[in-house]
Amino acid sequence: MIDNTIIYPVVAQLVTAIILLFFWGKSYPQRFISILGSLVVLLMSITLFSKVWSGNILIMESANWKPPFGIVFVADVFSSTMVLITSIVAFAVSIYSSVGIGNARQRFGYFPLFHFLMMGLNGAFLTGDIFNLYVFFEVIIISSFVLMTLGGRKTQLEGAVKYMAMNILASTIFLTGIGILYGITGTLNMADLAVKVPLVENRNIIDITAIFFLVGFGIKSAVFPLYYWLPSSYHTPPSAVAAVFGGLLTKVGVYAILRIFTLIFVPNEFMKIVLTVLSVMTIISGGFGALIKRDVRRIFSYLIVCHIGFMIGGIALFTPIALSGVLFYLIHDILVKTNIFLISGLIRNMKGNLNTLKAGGLYARYPKISLVMALVFFSLVGVPPLSGFWPKIYLFEAGFTTHNYFFIAALIIGSFLTLYIMARLWSDVFWKNPSEGDDSLIDHFKDYSRWKQALLVIPICLLAIATLYVGLAAENIVVVVKHIAAEMIDTSPYIDAVLGNK
Repeated sequence: MIDNTIIYPVVAQLVTAIILLFFWGKSYPQRFISILGSLVVLLMSITLFSKVWSGNILIMESANWKPPFGIVFVADVFSSTMVLITSIVAFAVSIYSSVGIGNARQRFGYFPLFHFLMMGLNGAFLTGDIFNLYVFFEVIIISSFVLMTLGGRKTQLEGAVKYMAMNILASTIFLTGIGILYGITGTLNMADLAVKVPLVENRNIIDITAIFFLVGFGIKSAVFPLYYWLPSSYHTPPSAVAAVFGGLLTKVGVYAILRIFTLIFVPNEFMKIVLTVLSVMTIISGGFGALIKRDVRRIFSYLIVCHIGFMIGGIALFTPIALSGVLFYLIHDILVKTNIFLISGLIRNMKGNLNTLKAGGLYARYPKISLVMALVFFSLVGVPPLSGFWPKIYLFEAGFTTHNYFFIAALIIGSFLTLYIMARLWSDVFWKNPSEGDDSLIDHFKDYSRWKQALLVIPICLLAIATLYVGLAAENIVVVVKHIAAEMIDTSPYIDAVLGNK
């Protein structure tokens, strides 16, 4: 079904970013415009999801060029769900950024860059053209690189060099795969590729091309062994920036793997083995990496890596139940990972540092806020009936059904490591009494006015409520993810909607 409104979440972010450029150097109007723009995009995303959920896959043909010759944007349940979750996160982070980002960074382009980044993310989710996916990935990389370096501190620049180097490598490999794919099939439209790739007689070249895409997206997703750039860089920028990175940037790589390897390169037995090995090693590397760290944001960064392995393992199983688990975990992980990095910023404001050995006593000082943080931490661990619990049930079920006991063992190890790490962090930062004369006795949060404190806490509460809904209303999320999983197994509705204009 043709519907040009599906491009609105992309255009609205672009327009917001352009308007913000006219207020360069003026932090107060930028804050208001950013929050308002994010709210408008959220409302557009809700409308888009409602339209798609009513039973239609919507497409927009750029310049009225019919697929597969023109660039097409496609909104199915998967892409519209990702746009909706992204918009929720963007709204929360824009509120947090109004206080959590310093005035100097706000005056010198933080908010326009933030909205350019959101535009790239929404574009990547909605595009139906694989080269256009590459273009939006580049928009994301450029915006995120400048956001990471904004402020010019030494640690930021060191982290940004590693981040940029690995992402340039990933983009080069991704672009190489696109070139090979176009040479084989003569098309870049994803639906058209889904039709033509299975007809290629030389399956070896298809497998090699699939490896190119897996490596390119795997680097962006921080999959073993090329994950080390993430914990070396995500702890360096301000917490609002790290929240967007931790919640969304690695997940757009997971989205791309799900889209490409269910629509174009359906995993064969060899690819399933490769994905299983990568998932197990990613879980172990991330889990034990977090175990030996004492900086809160480094711990969270390694847990991102660990939990990416959960999702990659689900893709390796490639059953409807496994894909449902991956999709449920993807929704949960975006909300929770964004929130824990916002929480890390709040902890820094309260304690002046993020070293768990120098923190302590937060619960005694801020019991209500601490309970909200506990809810988020319990969701991250997967305590029933919170959001992290339900997708693991599906992944375990799929693992036992396919007799993939290596992945089951890794899933158990990763889950227990997460539990131990978060319990230790809670004990050190919240329960432990600070030592006399320690820096942790200094309360920085009280220096903020009431409204500034509220602007830091409200986004955390909003995302916590969203996470709580995902856990307690899991039956609604299950309906959505099972629908998406069914469309991944049977891609004909997507192909017919794009190529048949249905």
